[in-house]
Amino acid sequence: MSANRRFPASVYTQGSEPDARFTLANERTFLAWIRTALALIAGGVALELLGLELHSGLRLAASLVLVITGVLAPGLAWLNWTRTERALRMSQPLPTSLLGSLLAAAVTIAGALVMLAILLR
Repeated sequence: MSANRRFPASVYTQGSEPDARFTLANERTFLAWIRTALALIAGGVALELLGLELHSGLRLAASLVLVITGVLAPGLAWLNWTRTERALRMSQPLPTSLLGSLLAAAVTIAGALVMLAILLR
């Protein structure tokens, strides 16, 4: 398949084909972020729907933090995948990912909200 027929063309029309191991590692990282997003969404839904006897406002807030992060993560994962693949193809340094920081902040906030909800019940 020629480079101009591969999706996204904005990535595959630039530079040269990198070592397949690096491209596949980049794809595995993207898929790991997708799994993480699914887990965040599932965790947020479960936290709210299980009806735990926690402060309802704090429980809802924690659920929303998890679900919103789970909804944003795939878009950021795609952006990171394209930036990394383009850097690989252009033999440039790999870009920094914001996903780790986003995930750390979201899980910390959600955990703090749940802990506060437990203490206030």
